Amino acid sequence: MKVGIEISKGYLRLRFPRTLFEGNQKYLSLGLLDTPENKVAAEMKARQAELDILAGNFDFTLAKYRIQVTPVNPSAKKKTYNLLELWEKYTEFKSGQVEESTLVRDYSLIEKRIRQFPTTDINEALLIRNHLLSTYSAETTKRTIKQISACCNWAVLSQLIENNPFKDLGRVIKTKRKDNTILTFNKEEINIILDAFRTNKYCAKYSPLPHSYYTNYVSFLFLTGCRPEEAVALKWKHITSTHITFAEAVPSDVRIRKDTKTHQTRLFPINGQLRELLDTIGQGEAEKLLFCNRNGRELNTHNFLNRVWKPILNNLVKDGLIRYYLPQYNCRHTFITLCLEAGVSVKQVADLVGNSPEVIYKHYSGVIKQLEVPEIF
Repeated sequence: MKVGIEISKGYLRLRFPRTLFEGNQKYLSLGLLDTPENKVAAEMKARQAELDILAGNFDFTLAKYRIQVTPVNPSAKKKTYNLLELWEKYTEFKSGQVEESTLVRDYSLIEKRIRQFPTTDINEALLIRNHLLSTYSAETTKRTIKQISACCNWAVLSQLIENNPFKDLGRVIKTKRKDNTILTFNKEEINIILDAFRTNKYCAKYSPLPHSYYTNYVSFLFLTGCRPEEAVALKWKHITSTHITFAEAVPSDVRIRKDTKTHQTRLFPINGQLRELLDTIGQGEAEKLLFCNRNGRELNTHNFLNRVWKPILNNLVKDGLIRYYLPQYNCRHTFITLCLEAGVSVKQVADLVGNSPEVIYKHYSGVIKQLEVPEIF
């Protein structure tokens, strides 16, 4: 007697001969979807029942012919990941590919924002975008969505999700056009600023450190155009009789020593002014910092900016001694501008400050255009 295999509403079942049940039709649902793999399991049960019928061992309760193994279900739901889980996995994936400071500064910031979202359901991308716009500027929102979209692109490639709901979501966000005009100090203003530091012109009576303590640091920024995080990372082992080696940086927000922003080491020649400054600071042991705080650690450029630089510069503006307030980073812009105005080539300036010539052309094109064309004859 043959035991048949049928499909009922997408599921497999066995059909037993009527003669076994006094002419009544009897079925046994196997609870298996109609798939090639499940059909194999059904065939095995059908053959087992047929052998039992021939041997006189047929189990009329049909319990023997039920499927004991877990059904094969190709449409079984995959794990659903929320945005926070995806970001944590993405961060883990990127951890060996980006700087530790980038993980601490940038990736942890995005995680903090995700934790504050009204939902972490990736299908609520519009709700998340609107939350960001109501909480942050359009520029910050656009950058955040760009990071999240990169995470979701990775998740799609990693087969964690089927599609990226944040794709192109940031394109419709309009941001203000940035004013690329770079403001700088002139030579007279540089001397006024340094004099204010040197003489403690605006220093409070009970200040933990006199403003003059930072004079050498500020002078160094103006004379080298280096990034503040590069200056505070310098040790005497980086100084020779002819050159300064810029190889490391210590960003104040993460306090992690790493390589420079461009990941390249550069040599900066020491001229007469710079040599005089270094002699004033005084030679130290190889591992000693050139510029340190009271505890001998790297200066915190963020604290310096807000607690020392900003009050001094604002007072100078208030007293009409300089034109405007600019952050300490603009010492770098000032150096670059003065070099270009002095006729130093774009390539040489780029090498001195650790930029590409393309960056110099892009941001200092106004200065470059103002250079006079030399007379040829």
